[in-house]
Amino acid sequence: MKRIFVLGSTGSIGTAALDVIGSRPDEFRLVGLGANSSVGLLARQSGVFRPPAVWIGDKAAAGRFVCGNAAGGKGVFAGPESFPAALEKSRADIVLVAVSGAAALMPLMEILERGIDVALANKEALVMAGGRVMKLGAKNKARILPVDSEQSAIWQCLSCNPSRVFERIYLTASGGPLRGMSVSDLRRAGLREVLRHPRWKMGRKITVDSATLMNKGLEVIEAMHLFGASCDDIRVVVHPEAVVHSMVEFRDGSVIAQLSVPDMRIPIQYAFSYPDRLENIAGRLDFSRLGRLNFEKPDFRRFPCLGLAYAAARRGGTLPAVMNAANESCVAAFISGGIGFMDIPAVVSLVMEAHKDRGDGSLEAVFKADAWARQKAEYFLRRRRK
Repeated sequence: MKRIFVLGSTGSIGTAALDVIGSRPDEFRLVGLGANSSVGLLARQSGVFRPPAVWIGDKAAAGRFVCGNAAGGKGVFAGPESFPAALEKSRADIVLVAVSGAAALMPLMEILERGIDVALANKEALVMAGGRVMKLGAKNKARILPVDSEQSAIWQCLSCNPSRVFERIYLTASGGPLRGMSVSDLRRAGLREVLRHPRWKMGRKITVDSATLMNKGLEVIEAMHLFGASCDDIRVVVHPEAVVHSMVEFRDGSVIAQLSVPDMRIPIQYAFSYPDRLENIAGRLDFSRLGRLNFEKPDFRRFPCLGLAYAAARRGGTLPAVMNAANESCVAAFISGGIGFMDIPAVVSLVMEAHKDRGDGSLEAVFKADAWARQKAEYFLRRRRK
């Protein structure tokens, strides 16, 4: 039985993971829950699974959790500095990292430092410091098992080829809710339209990233680190049906694709059960009803965030971290109503252009670049709000 810690348990991936764990009591045991501040849902999850460790990043939220919990503070760990103790208490075999954004990087490094396997559902940590993350995992013999549907698909396709030598990776993108819009329509797109994703139910930040195609750009950089690829080895194709989750082309021209219904419980369960496959937890494809599967090139003019991500990938250094930080600031501003949809790529581009990479490859340099980018983005955002 695998002992699993779910970090980011109150988000869409975390709740899907708990569904997987709850449906397989003979295979999996939940030994840790982690969230930042959503203590209402966290309390309900804790009441159902009763894990030995509950970690809450926000100390004030942790206080509310303890006050409202019949078990009091037993097994509750508060604040970023307490995460190692929560991890120790859980004695986890594998940790699902489903925390959104740059906040996942330090917990991820802590997990890998201890040689614990990671089911990774966060892109930003690898975008910021992918080289260091992968080296730390290899050093401590901790496996990094991808959970994002696209990365899981690539991983599964490569497992069909023992040498793992490939010619090209095709990352599929649904195109998001604004796929058919003109540039003028995109400038007028509001939050309600942007959050109306046609295929996936996700959190607000990742849904906005899906609409700008920044999410796919982050996945390009993530795939580079996970699979030892260059950005020129990775092509993005828009596939609105979201049935083909990614494809790998090999040197002889053969292309292997991974298909399934668009349900995150499938890649989550595979990461937890690897190398075994368990019984289906979601729906199955009915090929007689699929009809046509469509593929098209992404439009870099209408969705410039994808081009910005490729530019950051090619230049490397701390620029990917800068791009990610600027994007997080811009998406937060868009969600709060402070800027328009097309202001997101405009401000991210300005921050990237202003960046001078003086980093030495250390985590300190990455976090310094991240902080600088957020300050610079706020400067440009204030000018646009006026």
